[in-house]
Amino acid sequence: MAADANKRRRPNILVTGTPGTGKTTTSTALAEATNLRHINIGDLVREKNLHDGWDDDLQCHVINEDLVCDELEDAMEEGGNIVDYHGCDFFPERWFDLVVVLQTDNTVLYDRLSKRGYEGAKLSNNIECEIFQVLLEEAKESYPEDIVISLKSDNIEDITRNVSTITDWIRSWPPAS
Repeated sequence: MAADANKRRRPNILVTGTPGTGKTTTSTALAEATNLRHINIGDLVREKNLHDGWDDDLQCHVINEDLVCDELEDAMEEGGNIVDYHGCDFFPERWFDLVVVLQTDNTVLYDRLSKRGYEGAKLSNNIECEIFQVLLEEAKESYPEDIVISLKSDNIEDITRNVSTITDWIRSWPPAS
């Protein structure tokens, strides 16, 4: 459990994983089921200009991690947040009570990303990231291993089950000391 969790009334959850693993779909459904606030970092970066420009090769904004953390600090101290982002190593460890890494079969992921218009280096980099479980390893290195869980996210049944699993966890939070 995060060091500051005893000050919060509701937990903070990070939902991470390679693009296309269902982070936003899962986070949206989870927010609806639990009344926690869904914070999509990609949307926040665009809306508040929390970036250092555009990366033409990867076709995305280069986020300014310090600005993102400054923007989120008060909300995270308050608790009750579901943070949705494909990276996790720059967020302060104290922010999260549960870190969920969504993982998707490579064939399913390839199809999802191709439908989004990913191609070339952007497509291959993301598929390789999933094959080598980069985000799972990043989460395990960045947070206490007992708060990091990996959930399969290949289809709507998986997403429904994942939302149920996380909702049950939220209902039992905070854990008994």
